[in-house]
Amino acid sequence: MSNEKGLQDAHVKIGTKQTMKAVETGQAAEVYVAEDCDQRLITKIVSLCSKHQVHINYVPTMKGLGEACGIEVGAAMVAVLKS
Repeated sequence: MSNEKGLQDAHVKIGTKQTMKAVETGQAAEVYVAEDCDQRLITKIVSLCSKHQVHINYVPTMKGLGEACGIEVGAAMVAVLKS
């Protein structure tokens, strides 16, 4: 991920529930999804982002996405909020 440092500085919602809520309420500017998370979650967020016209970025691992957000556990998905 080219802007990993940026995720630590940006206003983000980390985790599946918070990410989906941010997309549904129109707060998400873009979403990052870990390719190794549950396929059902990927299908849900792809559908939701398509419906709300939110761009999705894919990253290889949940561990890497968590680290990019400055947390010590993996993250399935993250929403970067509109400023």
